[in-house]
Amino acid sequence: MPKPLHIITPVKDSYETTAGSIRAIMGSDLPASCSYTVYNDFSTTDNKKLLDELALELGFGLVHLEDLTTTPSPNYRLVLQLAQKKALAAGADLMIIESDVCVKPETIKKMHTASVGLHNPGVVAAVTVDENGAINFPYLYASSYPSSTIKTRKRLSFCCSILSNKLLSTYNFELLDPDKSWFDVFISHKSLKLGFSNYLMTELPVLHKPHSSRPWKQLKYSRPWKYYFQKILKQRDKI
Repeated sequence: MPKPLHIITPVKDSYETTAGSIRAIMGSDLPASCSYTVYNDFSTTDNKKLLDELALELGFGLVHLEDLTTTPSPNYRLVLQLAQKKALAAGADLMIIESDVCVKPETIKKMHTASVGLHNPGVVAAVTVDENGAINFPYLYASSYPSSTIKTRKRLSFCCSILSNKLLSTYNFELLDPDKSWFDVFISHKSLKLGFSNYLMTELPVLHKPHSSRPWKQLKYSRPWKYYFQKILKQRDKI
């Protein structure tokens, strides 16, 4: 039987895309024992108000990180730590669906049910596609993969991923490097080092609109020199 499932979405502005992602999750065929929390990482005052209104309308949990920390965004490390504690307290797996991802109604339940039959899963991820259905960043390496669930040693993203309760119980997110901004690459590799298996589900694609909440990161594709200037000299986007 599947464990309970705790779903989270870290949010930073880009309200229209974020609201679409949240509505898709709340409108999904969710597992029976499931909770959903949105972590607002210092969105603008206007967007914070819109999130409050959306939470009242749809009934999801909403945490404003400004109530917990003064550290400027991004606070992905804190989000992971808070979510890990909540998932472990409930004996749950943790599913991360980022605010620039839109799931199909069946995605969450099918992923969670399928993960039960996998051997010793650490991280289970859904492949991402663009609006034309073509596999896109960060899974371009999987463009030629067959439609199936594939055991992989390549890095997985948190775009739409499940972290197993066993992985959460084995590695304490308090140990995550506070000088880093993002942790999907590290945790997917850590999962393998701890003896777990990681899986990419190419048969359950999800729509991904990369970096909607942080438009400057789009420079990676259009003006890479400018992106790496900001990344290196301004110490942004540490992986």
